[in-house]
Amino acid sequence: MTAPRLVRLDHVQLAMPAGKEPEAVAFYEGVLGLRHVPKPPVLAARGGCWFEHGAVVVHLGVDPSFTPATKAHPAFVVDDLDAMAQRLAVAGVPLTYDDALEGVRRGYVADPFGNRIELIEEAAAR
Repeated sequence: MTAPRLVRLDHVQLAMPAGKEPEAVAFYEGVLGLRHVPKPPVLAARGGCWFEHGAVVVHLGVDPSFTPATKAHPAFVVDDLDAMAQRLAVAGVPLTYDDALEGVRRGYVADPFGNRIELIEEAAAR
């Protein structure tokens, strides 16, 4: 018998404060370019929102005792980090570049709720 194995990542879930869905849509759809998709009706009553673009799937769930994730984070691959940095700057969201890993172009942003997000340029992604 073969041992079970993980096959792929289905989605990443981040927490958000209650009632902040418009801010989530403005950032994840309006700035990062993910498509806002409807949650299944049975889950929609809980609040939060879902986003996707191809294999990138992000769920934001309401946490009544919300605290932003400032260390744990998703890392998204982008095809042009500098163009994304410009898009973020226009939206007033600073990108902090990190050159700690040789040959890896990456940076960090915070979503409207303070959750950390890493952005890695495609050519440098592992």
